[in-house]
Amino acid sequence: MKEKIHPAYHETTVTCACGAAYRVGSTKKSIRVEICANCHPFYTGSQQRIVDTAGRVERFKRKYGMK
Repeated sequence: MKEKIHPAYHETTVTCACGAAYRVGSTKKSIRVEICANCHPFYTGSQQRIVDTAGRVERFKRKYGMK
């Protein structure tokens, strides 16, 4: 590999909205995600959670007149 053309590779913390944190390698210092393997419905089986960030569901319902 050529020297001095690749970005720095760090051990990074990925933080989910549910509170789970994972250590991975990345070129970024920290990563924040809304859904991870801890809270995604596919991985949790029949348990389903709705992640509503900043009232997006209510805003959508108001915008399109759904009650």
